[in-house]
Amino acid sequence: MRVILAASNQQLGVMKLPDALRKAQGLGLDLVEVAPNANPPVCRIVDFGKFRYELSKQEKDKKNSSSKLKEIKFRVNIDEHDYTTKLRRAEEFLDKGNKVKVQLQFRGREMAHQELGDQLMQRVKGDLVTMAQVEMEPKHMGKSINMTLSPLPATKRKRRFLGDSEELGDEPEEDEDEDGDEE
Repeated sequence: MRVILAASNQQLGVMKLPDALRKAQGLGLDLVEVAPNANPPVCRIVDFGKFRYELSKQEKDKKNSSSKLKEIKFRVNIDEHDYTTKLRRAEEFLDKGNKVKVQLQFRGREMAHQELGDQLMQRVKGDLVTMAQVEMEPKHMGKSINMTLSPLPATKRKRRFLGDSEELGDEPEEDEDEDGDEE
């Protein structure tokens, strides 16, 4: 079997089982088989308690990385710049593997023009087609329209709204807007 010293990732070479066990006991550690199907099988000399702890930590990280549901809210009369900013954020969420709930809210007389809301949702759907697939089609629910998007596999994703503000240097303009809002 091939033996690896886990502390330094140093390969000790191919050894017989009794020799590998003697080497592990000499270091006060355990011999753990990590790849039984390899030819020859691979074992590590490691502290078994620490090894199990690392494995459980990796499994926990895998569970935590499951997709979360992020929400993006729109209004019917959204401005073009605000629209692209929100789509950029949606792309970031999708790129991280999160699902995105797109919600369009109507207020007051906007309810009379629900077709504009439908058009906006179709536009969002079309603009994010390179990043996501529609999990739940746009659906009217009271004074809002909801749609859920789930990310495409990482190999098929293509961002369209990638970092436009960083390239154009919009950050100083935002500071000016904040000063104007305070007056």
